[in-house]
Amino acid sequence: MEHAPAWLTNSLIYLGAAVAAVPLSRAIGLGSILGYLAAGIAIGPWGFSLVTNVEDILHFAEFGVVLMLFLIGLELEPRRLWSLRRPIFGWGSAQVLGCAALLFAAGLIAGAPWRIALVAALGLALSSTAIALQVIGERNLLPTSSGRAGFSILLFQDVAAIPILALLPLLGGTQDARGDGHGFEALRIVAVIGGIILGGRLALRPVLRWIAKSRTPEIFTAAALLLVVAIAALMQLVGLSMALGAFLAGVLLAESEYKRELETDLEPFKGLLLGLFFIAVGMSIDFGVLARSPGWMALVVVLLLVLKSAVIWGIAKPMGIPLAERPVFTLLLAQGGEFAFVVFQAAAGARVFSAETASLLIGAVAVSMLLSPLLLLAIDRLVLPRFSGGRRRRLPELSEPQAAPVIIAGFGRYGQIIGRLLNAQGIASTVLDHDADMVEAARSFGYTVHYGDATRLDLLRTAGAAKARVLVVAVDDKEQSLRIIDLVREHFPHLELVARARDVPHWNALRDRGVMRVERELFESSLRSGRTVLEVLGHTPFEARRQAMRFRRHNLELFEKMYPHYRDRARMIAVVKEGRHQLEEQMARERAENAARRKRGEERLPGWDESRP
Repeated sequence: MEHAPAWLTNSLIYLGAAVAAVPLSRAIGLGSILGYLAAGIAIGPWGFSLVTNVEDILHFAEFGVVLMLFLIGLELEPRRLWSLRRPIFGWGSAQVLGCAALLFAAGLIAGAPWRIALVAALGLALSSTAIALQVIGERNLLPTSSGRAGFSILLFQDVAAIPILALLPLLGGTQDARGDGHGFEALRIVAVIGGIILGGRLALRPVLRWIAKSRTPEIFTAAALLLVVAIAALMQLVGLSMALGAFLAGVLLAESEYKRELETDLEPFKGLLLGLFFIAVGMSIDFGVLARSPGWMALVVVLLLVLKSAVIWGIAKPMGIPLAERPVFTLLLAQGGEFAFVVFQAAAGARVFSAETASLLIGAVAVSMLLSPLLLLAIDRLVLPRFSGGRRRRLPELSEPQAAPVIIAGFGRYGQIIGRLLNAQGIASTVLDHDADMVEAARSFGYTVHYGDATRLDLLRTAGAAKARVLVVAVDDKEQSLRIIDLVREHFPHLELVARARDVPHWNALRDRGVMRVERELFESSLRSGRTVLEVLGHTPFEARRQAMRFRRHNLELFEKMYPHYRDRARMIAVVKEGRHQLEEQMARERAENAARRKRGEERLPGWDESRP
C-alpha cells in the first residue's frame, strides 16, 4: 500500500489489530485491555514494526482518557462532587504521599541520587486513570465504596500532577530567572479555570440549546466534540491536565437537559480512542531497555507494585472499604499511570536524569500496566472466591433478544413480588439484575432472571425495550434508578414507567422526570401495621381501616402540595407542618363527634359490618 495515504494505512493497521486481538482476548477470559495491549505490542517497533511514530499516536490517543473523564463528570452533579471533597483531598493525598515516600526511600537505598529518586517516586506514585476507570466501568464498581474511593484518588492524582510538573525545572536547574513569571502563570491558570466554571454556568447551556434547535444530530455531535477539544486545549495551554478540565466541564453540565444526548454522542468516540490509547501503550514498551537491563527493570516493576499495594491496602480499611473489595481496589491503583510518561519525559528534558533512565522508568510503567489485567484475572480466579466461600463467579450477561411485554429492572425483595404476581397471571416478563448472587439465588428457586446492568442502552435493547409496554424500575440504588429512567425517556419514550421510590427525595426526583406511577416501598406496609396497632388498642377493624385510609389520602395530598416547594427547604417544612396540624385538628374533631355519638347511643352507623376488612 505504498501509494495509499498514511491515515488509511494506519487506520487499517489499528482497526485490524484491535478486531483480531480483543475478541480473542475476551474469549479466553483475559479481558479487552490486555487484548489492546497485545495488539499494540504486535504492530509496534518490537513486533512486526508496522507502526513507528508511537509517541505521536500516544498523544492523540490520550484524548480517549479526556473523553472518559468528561463522561464521568456528567454523572456527578456538583452536590455529589462536593460530598466527595474529603476522600478526594484526604485519602487522595494519603495515597500519593504515602506511595511516593516509600518509593523515594527505596530509591535512596538502591543508591540513586536524591533528585532522581524523588522524581521517580512522584511519577510512579500516580496510577493509570484509563485502566482503573475502564475496569470500574466494566465491573459496575462506581456505586460501590471501592469504586467511589478509587475514583476520588484518581481525581486527586490529576490535580497532583500539576505541582509535580512545576517542580521539575527547579530540580533540573532550568527554571526561569524572572521572578514575575510564576505569578503570571498562576494568574493565567486561575483565569482559565474560572472561565471554564463561569462559561459552563452561563454560556454552555444556551449554546447547546441553540444548536439543538437546528435539529441536525451530526452538528450536535460535532458541538459535543468541539466542547471537549476546546476545554482540553485551554488546559493544555496553561500546562494543566486536559482530563481534569474535561471532568470539570462534565460536572458543570451534569444537571443539563442535554446530559444524556452528550453521553450518547460521545460514548463511541471514547471507546475507540481508549482502545487506541491502550494499543499505543503496548507499542511504547521498550523491550530494548528491558533486554539491556532486565534486572533493574524487574526490580523497579516489583517495587512499584509491592510498595504501592502495601500503602493502598493499608488505607483501604480506614476508608471503610469492605474486605472482599480490597484486592481489586488495591490493584486498580497499584500499577503505574499514563501521566508518568509525561513526567519522566519532562524530567529528561529538564536534565533531572538521563534519557536512558527515563526510558527505563517509562518501560517499567508500561510493563506494570501490561501486568495489571493479568493480575486482575488472577485475583478473580484465585483470591475473590476465598472471600465469598468459593461461591462467587461472573455470570454471562443477557445476549439473546427478548420479547416480553414487561421488563423488570431489579429482582430484590420489591421486584420479586411484582414478578411473582405477573407470573401468576400468566404475563411474561424479562427480569434483569446486576447482582450475581441474587441472580443465582433466584434461579435456584426456578425463576428466569438475566444477569445485566439496566443502565446500559445495549442491554435494554436486547431485553426488548423497543417493543415492551411497561418497564418496572425496582433497583435498590437511587442513582441507578434515575439513570435507567433518563435512558428510557431518551431512547424508549413509548415505555410506561412504574417506579419504586426509596424515600421522599427519590420520589421528587422521579416526579421531576415525569414518572407518575411511583410507589414508596414502605408506605403501604407501614399503613397495614398502623391499622393492626389501632385494632390492638381497641379500635374496631372498620374504624382502624377508615382512619388509615384517611391518613393515606391526606398523605398523598400533602406530597402533591410539597412537591412544588421541595427545593425550598423552609417553605417545604412550613407546608408539612401546616398539613400535619390540619390532619391533627380534623382527627380531633372526629374523635369528639364520635364520643358525642356514643353518649347518644349512635356509635354504630347503619349498614356497616365491623368485621369486614
